[in-house]
Amino acid sequence: MSVVVVTGASAGVGRAVARAFGARGDRVTLIARGRERLERARTEIEQLGGEALVFPADVADAAAVSAAAAATEERFGPIDVWVNDAMVSVFSPVKQMRPEEYRRVTEVTYLGAVYGTLAALERMLPRDRGVIIQIGSALAYRAIPLQSAYCAAKHALQGFTESLRSELYHDGSRVRVAMLQLPAVNTPQFDWVKSRLPNRAQPVPPVYQPEVIADAVVWAAEHEREEMYLGFSAVKAIVGNRVMPRLLDHYLAHTGYTSQQTGVPEDPDRPDNLWEPVRGDFGAHGRFDAIARDRSWQIRLSEHRGRLVAAGIGALLVGAVVRRAFA
Repeated sequence: MSVVVVTGASAGVGRAVARAFGARGDRVTLIARGRERLERARTEIEQLGGEALVFPADVADAAAVSAAAAATEERFGPIDVWVNDAMVSVFSPVKQMRPEEYRRVTEVTYLGAVYGTLAALERMLPRDRGVIIQIGSALAYRAIPLQSAYCAAKHALQGFTESLRSELYHDGSRVRVAMLQLPAVNTPQFDWVKSRLPNRAQPVPPVYQPEVIADAVVWAAEHEREEMYLGFSAVKAIVGNRVMPRLLDHYLAHTGYTSQQTGVPEDPDRPDNLWEPVRGDFGAHGRFDAIARDRSWQIRLSEHRGRLVAAGIGALLVGAVVRRAFA
């Protein structure tokens, strides 16, 4: 039984991650701004056999995040796993963005993860154990148009995590930090994200169900892996950007606008969650169940790559022995 903290736990990937740990019988602290959804998430975890602590907080408030960590250890004991998932975004061309919007996205999506990491390290380092998992994105490597604030925040989180990992290696610490780079996921964010697009926002296909990501998070918590690319689309975006970044700039200039929008006009007056949570329980899934994939062979292969490499080496050795025997 592990003690787990999940930020952004009230909906989307965070909610699916919290449920996945709860289904193992773990004790899970749920951090997000909206108490209503957190209480629903707690009920789900308890029905699955886990135990949950609800802690309403804005991860942009470092003191609140630290208080959540303290409350967790007072209630459940030492934290084993900390998952930084909370995020907000704005769909908008850069020329229409406002300074306060960049600040808010940075405070939640980047600094919120930094504050969570600091709160976890304060408790994990003296014990010399624990796992911190950063929920990243393929956009941490390959930015796309209309999401400049979010892409920049994920780029920053990638740099922060690499720096921290090097320091942990230097210190010989057994505390681990892993970053999972996500593909497009079917979450409710596309119904509450602040948007200036003419049509409703959508994830760029292929789209995966949040439970696919949650399973990978649980796996990463139990295995030595510093970074994982989740889904072939994430692999293509990250590797492609290393090979031909300027070509991708032009490609996305032609495709990145239409691929992020449906054909349905956006309601400019709908509520968004940039500054305050939107009321209602949205669960883990968005409105794209019809096209979302509930499995990824690429993730399964990534999880078992050690065995695959060993099997490949074994096959080569057997082949070499057979060839020599019949030479």
